[in-house]
Amino acid sequence: MSDIIVLGAGMVGSAMAIDLTTKHQVTLTDVSQSALEKAKQKCPALSIETLDVTDKLALQTRIKDFDLVMCAVPGFLGFETLRSIIEAEMNVIDISFFPENSLELDALAKEKGVTAIVDIGVAPGMDNIILGYYNEKMKVTDFECLVGGLPKTRKWPFCYKAPFSPIDVIEEYTRPARYVENGTIITKEALTDCEYLEFDNIGTLEAFNSDGLRSILFTMPHIKNMKEKTLRYPNHVEYIKVLKESGFFSTEAIEVNGKQVSPLDFTSKILFNEWKLEKNEEEFTVMRIVVKGENNQGQKEEVTYDLYDEYCHETKTSSMSRTTGYTATAAVNIILESLFSEKGVFPPELVGKYEVCFNYFLNYLKERNVNYIKSSRIIR
Repeated sequence: MSDIIVLGAGMVGSAMAIDLTTKHQVTLTDVSQSALEKAKQKCPALSIETLDVTDKLALQTRIKDFDLVMCAVPGFLGFETLRSIIEAEMNVIDISFFPENSLELDALAKEKGVTAIVDIGVAPGMDNIILGYYNEKMKVTDFECLVGGLPKTRKWPFCYKAPFSPIDVIEEYTRPARYVENGTIITKEALTDCEYLEFDNIGTLEAFNSDGLRSILFTMPHIKNMKEKTLRYPNHVEYIKVLKESGFFSTEAIEVNGKQVSPLDFTSKILFNEWKLEKNEEEFTVMRIVVKGENNQGQKEEVTYDLYDEYCHETKTSSMSRTTGYTATAAVNIILESLFSEKGVFPPELVGKYEVCFNYFLNYLKERNVNYIKSSRIIR
C-alpha cells in the first residue's frame, strides 16, 4: 500500500482518488473545501485537505510526504504545476491536458530522476496506448480516433453537456486542428470536415476535426495518415459555428454599459448552466480507434477498438470520469508495481508500446467494466 496525493477534486480528480482507495492511502486536495467534502461524503476512506497548487513552496513541501502525485488540475494550471512536481523530484501521473508541449519538461524530468506520464485519459490516453502497442506489432500507415462524451437525454439546442468547464470545451472549437495526411501536417479550423457516422447503441453522430493528436504528431512522425475527430449529436456543430462566427468566443474585451467584458467569459458563464451535467445525470462515452498497416505476415490489416461506456449507477460515477480517470489510476499502479520505470516525460503511446503495460491497462479497465471491444480484418 502506497501513499498517494491527488491534486484537484473535480469530477475526474475525485473519481480517481476514490478508485485508488481500494489499494492505497489517498489524500485528495483542492482549493475548494466544498468539492473536497463532496468527495469525502462519497468515500469516507479519503483524506482531504485544502492546497493551492499556485503556491509553489507549499505544493512542493506537501507532496514530498507521498510516494506518487496525481495531477488533475485545470488545464491552464497544468504545465506549471507539472514543472513544480518534477522539480520536487516526485513521480507523477498528469491528466490536466494543458495546451503546452509536455515534452519540453522531458530533460528536467530526466535530470531529476522522475517518471512523468502525461495525457493519460481516454483521448488523449487510451487511443495513444493502443497506437503505441500496434506501432510495435505492425508497420502502421493510418490512425484515426473518433471520440465524444454526450448526455443520454438530448436538450435543444446544443444537445450537449460538459464533464468539465465550458471554457475548456470552447477551446476544442477554437484551437486549429492538426492532422497528418500523406506524411504532412495539415492545419485546419476546428469544426471542419463534418461527417455523419453510425454507432451501435446510439445511432447517428456527427464527427468534426479537433486538435486531439497532440504528442503523436511528434512521437509517431513515420505514420503517414493520422486524424482525431470529436463526436456530437447531429446539428451541434451548426449552432457552435453560429456562436463562433458571431464573435461569442472572442477574448478581446468589448464595452457594455461602460464596463469591459470579454465575450468568451460571458459565453462561458451562459453555457455553464446550459452544459452542466446534473447530479446523477446519465451520459455516455463513445470512442472508435482504427489502426491500419502491414502486419508481420505482410498483409494489410485494419484493427478497430470500440468503446461504449455509460454512467455507473452503482458508484454514481460519470462515464467520462470512469473512462478518463481509471486509465490514469491504472498508470499509477503501473509505476508503483514497477512495470514502467523509465525516467522522463512520457505520453501514453510511449508506455503502451510495452505489451505488459498495454495488457495491464485493458485488464484494469475491464475489471471496472470499461470495455474496449477489438475487431480486425485483412484488407484485400
